[in-house]
Amino acid sequence: MIKTLKNAFKIKDVRHRILFVLLMLVVVRLGSQLPLPGVNREFFQEFFAAQGNDAFNLLDAFTGGSFSSMSIFALSITPYITSSIIIQLLTIAIPKLEEMQRDGEDGRKKMTAITRYLTVGLALMQSTAMTIGFSHQAVNNVVLIENLTVLKGITVVAGLTAGSAFLMWVGERINVNGIGNGISIVLLINIVSRIPSDFVTLFETFVKGKTIAKGGLAAVIILAVILVVIVFVLVLNGATRKIPVQYSKKMVGRRMIGGQSSSIPLKINTAGVMPIIFASSIMSMPGMILGFLGKSNIGGVGGEILATLSSSNWFNFSNPWYYQIGLVLYVLMTIFFAYFYTSITFNPLEVADNMKKQGGFIPGVRPGKPTVEYLNNILNYVIFIGAAGLTIVAIIPFFFNGMFRAHVSFGGTSIIIIVSVILETLKQIESMMLVRNYRGFLND
Repeated sequence: MIKTLKNAFKIKDVRHRILFVLLMLVVVRLGSQLPLPGVNREFFQEFFAAQGNDAFNLLDAFTGGSFSSMSIFALSITPYITSSIIIQLLTIAIPKLEEMQRDGEDGRKKMTAITRYLTVGLALMQSTAMTIGFSHQAVNNVVLIENLTVLKGITVVAGLTAGSAFLMWVGERINVNGIGNGISIVLLINIVSRIPSDFVTLFETFVKGKTIAKGGLAAVIILAVILVVIVFVLVLNGATRKIPVQYSKKMVGRRMIGGQSSSIPLKINTAGVMPIIFASSIMSMPGMILGFLGKSNIGGVGGEILATLSSSNWFNFSNPWYYQIGLVLYVLMTIFFAYFYTSITFNPLEVADNMKKQGGFIPGVRPGKPTVEYLNNILNYVIFIGAAGLTIVAIIPFFFNGMFRAHVSFGGTSIIIIVSVILETLKQIESMMLVRNYRGFLND
């Protein structure tokens, strides 16, 4: 990693692109500190302190703390992520979108434009819901917007929407003028920005005030757990199942071509972090809606359901046993969305058809329907392993949260995103360096 960056800085074009990305990240973090006009920032400090569930923790982690501090980037790029997921899902249901996706560069530009418009629309809806929902409730006599008027409401909504749209623009600029993965890099810096404060929390909870032996042991255990999770994520991200493909020989003019062997690499973690994001979002949705309505601390059956959905209660065995139902539901949803999301991104029928057109076949498997069935069987096996690995990574932080009350914002989801984005960014830099070397060779 360090060697790759050192070599990248030796190449002028790549160095300028990396410096541009760093400049954009500074802009993102500066914007995360700018207060939203007309908003009382103390409201969210009181609001989070009074919360009985962790419904907003995932959102706050993705926004780099901008949500809890109510800055102009409080929505961050979550509307863009949501709109991208919606467009991917609609591509299956709407044939015109599917055709657009396959229509080369022009189709991709149209899909990008639709995603942009949907992002602004979702940001407008979310900011309006936040402004109206939080303005009609008070926490310890502190309100979000004092003396709310139509003009103040419009100002807050416009600020939140513009902030989200600006971050979307920053992500696109990083794609064009930087090193790619713009939206992912913005999400990465937001998550990473919370890690120092999380380590301070862990230090104050488990190390500070303890004896040297106990404090040292706690620090070693914390670092060991984090290291094990990172290594596990690296293995999960890099693991692939290669399906061998043989291409038959054929005559083209007077030349014999083909006959070479290749393979189809199927990543074990085919769906990436998306199943966890889907499952976490759905589990936290009821708590977020009730939070907007000012009814997050309801009692009775509704309160028990909210407590069951809260990950902070799953491994706290002093709580009722039925709170573990939420954990079981979370695991089942993660596995379901792993299969669902992979079915969107990988089509065995299409792969089998392309192989047949190019004269390729899997050794020992007949082309056509048998190949599709073989790919489906392998895919189901691979998805289950990947989903099981994802579930383990996601549950480890929940275990320590429930057992030892280690309240931190980064967890399995955050670590998967951090590792995945860093690895993908390094690959992008290496490919740029490779292209630059080819250009230099051709110019010579």
